[in-house]
Amino acid sequence: MLLVTALIASLAASAAPETPAAGKGAANNFARSADEREGALDSFTNTGTDDPAALLKHLQQEIYVSQQLAILTQFRLDYSDRIRLSTEYVNSDGELIPTHVFTPVKASTVRRPAVVMVHGGFHERLEPSWFPLIEAVVEAGYVVLFPEYRGSRGYGDAIYQNDYGNTDVADVLAAARYAATRPDIDGGRIGILGQSRGGMVTLLAIERAPKQFKAAVDIVGLTDFVAYMSYKPDYRRKEIAETNPSFKGKLPHENLPAYINVSPINFVDKIEAPVLVLATSGDKIVPHTIHTGRLIDALKANGKVHEAKIYDEAPGGHVFMKGATPERDDALKRIVAWFNRWMGPAR
Repeated sequence: MLLVTALIASLAASAAPETPAAGKGAANNFARSADEREGALDSFTNTGTDDPAALLKHLQQEIYVSQQLAILTQFRLDYSDRIRLSTEYVNSDGELIPTHVFTPVKASTVRRPAVVMVHGGFHERLEPSWFPLIEAVVEAGYVVLFPEYRGSRGYGDAIYQNDYGNTDVADVLAAARYAATRPDIDGGRIGILGQSRGGMVTLLAIERAPKQFKAAVDIVGLTDFVAYMSYKPDYRRKEIAETNPSFKGKLPHENLPAYINVSPINFVDKIEAPVLVLATSGDKIVPHTIHTGRLIDALKANGKVHEAKIYDEAPGGHVFMKGATPERDDALKRIVAWFNRWMGPAR
């Protein structure tokens, strides 16, 4: 690890030359072609380049892949006696999306209900803090699907590319459609759960495909992207605007419709699934007075079936679900009870 860290530091310190590197050649930037005709070519990173910036990018992706393999191995070591893990590649608009499927080891003669779980973060992915929630839901008799939607890290450049509220939602809906085709899943009993950005994606999913899900859980979800961009540091705002194609490099005051379109607070009237909302006061990433509180008001105003629990200063704030705390344990019980209420009994 020290060697890898030193290599990254060395490469980062080497500024990319203004002209293409000699020898093996400079990097190609990974990009998807907008040309849909057969024979139109995509551009990929040149793994044989001697350009320092390209080498750093390639090394970074390789590290992400190694980390993800280690996380999957850790899950299998810890839970293989009761939970089976497989990874399927689900078609979403022609892209293959890695989707982890967690099923009870104990066989069942009936088709089980399923829950699609959606992680948060800018380039996050499945990691160990999700294990207790996956365990609780699977042991209650559900199949869990965990799509690594576009924007996730650990699966190379194609999946790493990001587009808030668009490709992520499309990939999650594709995972739900895939779930409905599996012979071990009851396609009429599919729920969805998301945390942080995943909560935003969950809400957008039940708004854009209201018939797809029987129940939903939003945990500290981002509900208003315009508001979110108003309080983030300038460097973060710039990064989000420039790396998400739908925003076209523009901030909300320059391209407001794009940000409104990915803000679930604006489309609550479309929701049909019962929604459980979980959050905490003291959240410094997605303040509940700006996001969750307004969502609850909108659910009430639109007559939507919902329940909410706002914990009082839960340890960890925005990431309270990561802690071995009474609040996390209470949330796990509420989540399982919510899915049992609207999709159960699971067994």
